[in-house]
Amino acid sequence: MQTPHAAQDGPPRTGPAVSWSDIGVGLAILAAFALIAYNVHSNMLAAGIEPGFAFLTQQAGFDLSETLIPYGANDSYLRAILAGLANTIVVAVASLVIASLAGLLLGLLSVSKAPLARLFALAYVELFRNLPKILVLLVIFVAAVNGLPAIRQALVLGPFTISNRAIYLPWLSEDPRNTLWLIACLLLVPLLVWLWVRRVTRRQAIVGRRAPVWPVALALSIAVPAVLAVALGAPLDLSWPALEGFSVKGGVALSIQFCVVALALGLYHGAQIAEVLRGGIEAVPNGQIEAAAALGLKGGQTTRLVVVPQVLRTVVPPLNNQFANLLKNTSISIAVGYSDLMSVAGTAINQTFRPLETMLITMSIYLLLCLALTGALNHWSARIRAREGRGSR
Repeated sequence: MQTPHAAQDGPPRTGPAVSWSDIGVGLAILAAFALIAYNVHSNMLAAGIEPGFAFLTQQAGFDLSETLIPYGANDSYLRAILAGLANTIVVAVASLVIASLAGLLLGLLSVSKAPLARLFALAYVELFRNLPKILVLLVIFVAAVNGLPAIRQALVLGPFTISNRAIYLPWLSEDPRNTLWLIACLLLVPLLVWLWVRRVTRRQAIVGRRAPVWPVALALSIAVPAVLAVALGAPLDLSWPALEGFSVKGGVALSIQFCVVALALGLYHGAQIAEVLRGGIEAVPNGQIEAAAALGLKGGQTTRLVVVPQVLRTVVPPLNNQFANLLKNTSISIAVGYSDLMSVAGTAINQTFRPLETMLITMSIYLLLCLALTGALNHWSARIRAREGRGSR
């Protein structure tokens, strides 16, 4: 005789089956896109335009104000697009760092016990949340151009040389061994720190004690570059910026356009991130904070060990939205002359009269960048939730 539980046994349940109506809707959408593509193709042929992407191999014939990869006017449109993409990624990363730090600081201030701190956070959030981002960008750009000294009167503050043209910093000399050393450090140090944190986390789950993380991470950050410098024979000599005529030679230059875009987007989206984090902080039960105080944890320890970890697990979906918006909003940098992906695409359209192909390439790049960013955050969030699920059993 079957028991009630045995009678319910069977194959595992799966998701709902795809119905014929779903298939019909999907086919209708595909047919609509196919019809649009056919009409566009026919109209282009009727206008004497042969659609295609062969123009990417043609000589671009225009310069960029700044590039991270070698590029010149004699290079192809494809290389120009790659140069613009590199500029977009760098300014997006700088903006994300500024926005995350500003958002975290303001989020903590907004729930502080100090009235002045809460008032400052509220004023900041309301100011930037209610202004158009392009206006914030232009105000900061005008203030930088008119408020900073000209290149001949550049302000020297320690290693920084500041003018209304760029901010100059000392940098490694142009030696291949220095470049190889820098790339190796950027790859190895984060990898080794991540492996150590992973080992500490797994060990803690077994023995119940947590090994030190920050001292080891600091030691790795010092020891690995030193060992690599000896192994590669890198001289690690610095090139210092020096004023020569109407320009600065040596070092590395961060253009005012780059700095303005990174600062404007960082401050603007920092206000949005602060509100997201404030909601996450206020969602932490007061009982846990009181329990932490009863255990003798100080305010900073409670924030670092109790509040912040829980907030980071709950705010990933809204943060995903803010990070994706910031990445897309780098396109406004065209307003101040920064050579990002949109700037290169606009110039390419004006010269090649290929708006459809160029916009398709640009849209695809932005789509892939946003999917990669949000996918990484979702993967991290899923791992955190899975770890919590295993710990609760």
